[in-house]
Amino acid sequence: MAVLAVSYASSLRAYLEQGDHLAGLRVDIAASRVNIVALEREKARWDDPVYVRTQARLRFGWVLPGEVGFQVLQTDGTALEGGASLSDPRPPLEGDEPVWWQTAWDSVEAAGHPERLVERAPAEQIAPPRRTGG
Repeated sequence: MAVLAVSYASSLRAYLEQGDHLAGLRVDIAASRVNIVALEREKARWDDPVYVRTQARLRFGWVLPGEVGFQVLQTDGTALEGGASLSDPRPPLEGDEPVWWQTAWDSVEAAGHPERLVERAPAEQIAPPRRTGG
């Protein structure tokens, strides 16, 4: 009886291990199918000439006839990478202008209380917008 129990236990263990391995393979197959669909979609995009032209412009810096290409350089003369961004060298000036949400909220409050509005004379001349920073 003990010999039968030991042989069945080892067979059961092998069966369970194979079941786990089979489940893992099924997950891998499902992931591969999703990857295949994504790759087929990508392959179909390359049949579109607009997509090909866009990729050539992004990857290789190609320009169309009549356009002017340029390369942004860092201070040491090396080219700025495509994913990099330039920062504004001027520090932001706080307090010059109200923040956008405050202006929007003021208009909401003014719409609810028209008696608070201040009557203003029409402008004689329109001034250009003020430049912030230097």
